[in-house]
Amino acid sequence: MVRYLALLKITEQGAKNIQKSTARAAAFRETAVKAGATVEGQYWTTGPYDGALIFSAESESVALRCVAALAAAGNVRTQTFRAFDAREFDAIGSK
Repeated sequence: MVRYLALLKITEQGAKNIQKSTARAAAFRETAVKAGATVEGQYWTTGPYDGALIFSAESESVALRCVAALAAAGNVRTQTFRAFDAREFDAIGSK
């Protein structure tokens, strides 16, 4: 599984329905599992981004499908990055 970090910005639609944010997050976790991804953490944040999502997916196509569905719902916009832990980074750096 490959790990990803998605930074989230709430859209105007999402702001109008902010009280449903945690329920939407729970629904996303369930949808992600069905697609072959595992949500490791969902966080609401302050600053330039409104949230962060850490998840692992079987492939890039699964990851893209998950964040595309999230964005298509219209409540958030995402910026998604591949994330490496120390072991993975050391393996890359030692080559």
